[in-house]
Amino acid sequence: MTIRKPTVSDASSIAAISIEVWIGTYIKRGVNATFADYALKEFTRSKIENLIRDPDQLILVSENDEGIDGFIRVSSASNAPVPGCSELEISTFYVQPRHHGKGIGRRLLAAALQYCRQEDAKSVWLATNAENHPAIAFYLAQGFEYFGETQFFIDGQGYLNNVYSLQLA
Repeated sequence: MTIRKPTVSDASSIAAISIEVWIGTYIKRGVNATFADYALKEFTRSKIENLIRDPDQLILVSENDEGIDGFIRVSSASNAPVPGCSELEISTFYVQPRHHGKGIGRRLLAAALQYCRQEDAKSVWLATNAENHPAIAFYLAQGFEYFGETQFFIDGQGYLNNVYSLQLA
């Protein structure tokens, strides 16, 4: 397993992982047009290419012998939905489900946190769906603490998300 920064040629792989993980995690009872349209609009090669080029985004990918199996994205200058958080957000953190339990998430997170420390950040925050119990357990095991709540909106419908923060200093 290699952890590295992506090139624009990795954008389609990152987009495919995003669709796979997002739908697999959040769509529990069948895919309807609202969620399908959201995923297909949000997770495009073009949007990922733009994120890779954006100096306010740090993206790291995990790569095995056959290709990318996970990635993490840290966004700078990100306004948290609750007070007391830094401007560094772990805005996306996806590992293909078939690769869970192999240490990929821990290694990606460690590399991202190293970057945050190099930026002299005192903390980093993230939001995750309040019903995503495996992710919540992972974040808590890594030292994140519950910091509040926010809503994630799709087509005008809000979904409860928990905000977690990790103190780095």
